[in-house]
Amino acid sequence: MRAIVYRTTGGPEVLTEADRDVPTPAAGEVLVRVHVSGVNPTDWKTRSGATATGDAEERVPNQDGAGVITAVGAGVGQERIGERVWLWLAAWQRADGTAQEYVAIAAEHAVALPEGASLDLGAALGVPALTAHRALTVAEDGPSRLAPGALAGRTVLVAGGAGAVGHAAIELARWAGATVVTTVSGPEKAALATAAGAHHVVNYREGDPAAAIRAVAPHGVHVVVEVSPAANAALDVAVAAPGATVAFYANNGGDEVTLPVRGLMSANLRWQGILLYTMPEASKVAAVEAVSAAVRDGALRVGEQAGLPLHRYPLARTADAHVAVEGGAVGKVLVDVAEPG
Repeated sequence: MRAIVYRTTGGPEVLTEADRDVPTPAAGEVLVRVHVSGVNPTDWKTRSGATATGDAEERVPNQDGAGVITAVGAGVGQERIGERVWLWLAAWQRADGTAQEYVAIAAEHAVALPEGASLDLGAALGVPALTAHRALTVAEDGPSRLAPGALAGRTVLVAGGAGAVGHAAIELARWAGATVVTTVSGPEKAALATAAGAHHVVNYREGDPAAAIRAVAPHGVHVVVEVSPAANAALDVAVAAPGATVAFYANNGGDEVTLPVRGLMSANLRWQGILLYTMPEASKVAAVEAVSAAVRDGALRVGEQAGLPLHRYPLARTADAHVAVEGGAVGKVLVDVAEPG
């Protein structure tokens, strides 16, 4: 089978095409014919060596994907053969990601896609949607799992609403009943955030963004889904409601954050770091279940009309797909693993 591999960390040029044997699923695993592979920042960072990769001699990149189960290992029901699935954390603590025609993976990491949900959507879930779910459920007095009405009466601020995690956070928060405010850098991204379902969109480069957010959330926001904590710390504190949580999942804009201690103390604010790989197992299970329910309800969507443009590359150009993500492509970068048709 065709696969994209790398044998040493480095730039996108370390990715090469190789011919590998189709794996056999072990006990508790399923074999998935991968149709679409999703690319996230974590994928190029791992390939570059910025994050730990383990000591495997040959690795296949990309955590997310979607395809069809073609075989099952011992202990997995035969009825799953033929099931359309989305994959999550395919390459975490193992050498086999989704940039290959077949992948053997633990059965619980291959989640059924409801009828009507596209494989493109399936490949775009994984890291972004599970991260967004965690960010929306870490508040001390909030739900541990999202569902319709779970965030009713709450206001959520999504920083960078045109990004993949921001997009998922907007859609999940809307599905759960929250009022959603998002910040963006310009009109093009504002249009995408609005298409995703944000109730209010604020251009943080114009006027007084804190005043604009307070105008639509006079009592403050209850949860902030934060992509740039270093750059946005002052804004987050200025618009936070008493007892609010700032959930940060990236370090865009810098690693060092300065916070007003007395201000955080007096308002009982919480700052919560998030990393999908190391979050509690129960939180991962809850996120997978909630994301699957949101997909069934039609709450998670992809495409320009949904606020998440798709950028497609063939398997042979996986390196270009990594370059696009590293360069900040607006939308979702997908790799077509299966041949067209």
